Amino acid sequence: MRQPRLAAVIAALAALLIAAPAAAEPVDVELVLAADGSGSIDNDELAFQRRGYAEAVMSTEVLNAIRDGIHGSIAVAYIEWGGPASQHTIVDWMVIRDEASASAFAEALVTRPRAAWGYNSISAAIDYSVHKLETNAYEGIRRVIDVSGDGPNIGGRSIHAARDDAVAKGIVINGLVIQRPGGQPRIVGGRPLSLVYEQDVIGGPASFVMVADENVSFADAVRRKMVLEIAGRLPDAPTRAADAQPDGIPTVR
Repeated sequence: MRQPRLAAVIAALAALLIAAPAAAEPVDVELVLAADGSGSIDNDELAFQRRGYAEAVMSTEVLNAIRDGIHGSIAVAYIEWGGPASQHTIVDWMVIRDEASASAFAEALVTRPRAAWGYNSISAAIDYSVHKLETNAYEGIRRVIDVSGDGPNIGGRSIHAARDDAVAKGIVINGLVIQRPGGQPRIVGGRPLSLVYEQDVIGGPASFVMVADENVSFADAVRRKMVLEIAGRLPDAPTRAADAQPDGIPTVR
């Protein structure tokens, strides 16, 4: 009689082990790179953006920032967003801790096909990024969404609601405004696009906006931004008076 009972106990324990969720892998940062893939970005610009992110991930500065962390690793996913129904994971979660893992992420990024279409639902991109953060297999000390784009939110639900919901979950949202070299700063409803991002998009402790333009190249801006996000720090570069907002959030060029 004991053998059947023992077998039943063993079978029950095995079932519990199979059903138990795997422990989340600890990392310093869970980072979603949410890049503009909307209709305002042509194929050459999209490829340029991806190369900028790929170069940043492989840069000595970013790799050193990763190594300096408590765990010495970060989990990164890259998405591209367009209209309200067009958010796409281009490179799913990968852990970056060294040159080899950074190179693997970069290679995947520059070789995947384009997917996004439509125009500028940043709110949907934030919601999509939040879902990715909440359903991954990692446990980061910080969770960050890095939104880059060349225009304001157009479609989908309220950008303020999406931002506030993410921040309430302990997620930081940073912004990277893309301004074409030689072009005038884009004005949206009487506000420079950098101010639109400061007031409508970013949120959470130590959140900030950077601007890529003729003064700071896209690749340089991405690299600087990722170093700050990995370290959990604000930019220490001086800001122009016009960029200093009442809430103390800086725009950095």
